[in-house]
Amino acid sequence: MTDFVSLPFYDLFHENEHGVEIRRKLPSLLSGVRRSILEIGAGTGLITTSLADSTPAEIFALEPSAGMRGMLLSRLNARAELLERVTVLSCDALSLDLDEPVEAMVMIRVMYALEPDYRRRLWPVLAAHLEPGGLLIFTWRDGGPPAPSPLRELESRQVGRHTYTVLSEIIESSGEACKARYLYRVTEGDKVLSEEEIVGNAYRPGREVIQEELVTAGFAQADAPEGLLAWRLA
Repeated sequence: MTDFVSLPFYDLFHENEHGVEIRRKLPSLLSGVRRSILEIGAGTGLITTSLADSTPAEIFALEPSAGMRGMLLSRLNARAELLERVTVLSCDALSLDLDEPVEAMVMIRVMYALEPDYRRRLWPVLAAHLEPGGLLIFTWRDGGPPAPSPLRELESRQVGRHTYTVLSEIIESSGEACKARYLYRVTEGDKVLSEEEIVGNAYRPGREVIQEELVTAGFAQADAPEGLLAWRLA
């Protein structure tokens, strides 16, 4: 249900929110990658097509959500030259089973959805599917989870006569977790055409927590531009 509530809003807001910045920063990190990339949490393919444009690598785009996969496959279908280079995987990341290790792994805005226990179990699985010296890249924001805050508008986009708006509030925050409520609203003028909500948890581990987990799993930190972390399999 969560996917279907937020799905019509996804590209409208995520393209502006991180698409441009990530497309600018990723190519330099992946400049040496030629053979294969695993993208974990590919979503609707906003970053998938960018990976394909900036590298010659074969891409494995992992996305468990059926709704997101549908949009991803539609995006690939509009780029016929990518249909032979991109394989869409529907499995959960912990069930990953590739024929051979990949050169690089990319996770964009995925970290915040990973429960701590899931995250700790994930790193060894990724290490097992990454070649020695291979690169793991993910988005990162320092500072831990946000403090509780009242409902506020995040962004609004006009599509024809309709306005698509996303609002959020932080209900509670503790440790590395916070509970947030999101409202997805469509209006025409002053008339509300639809309004649905999602309540869920997000996770913002501290940098020292991530460092300990990744070092334990066999990774060593590499240089990366602000907003991204990069780790190589030692």
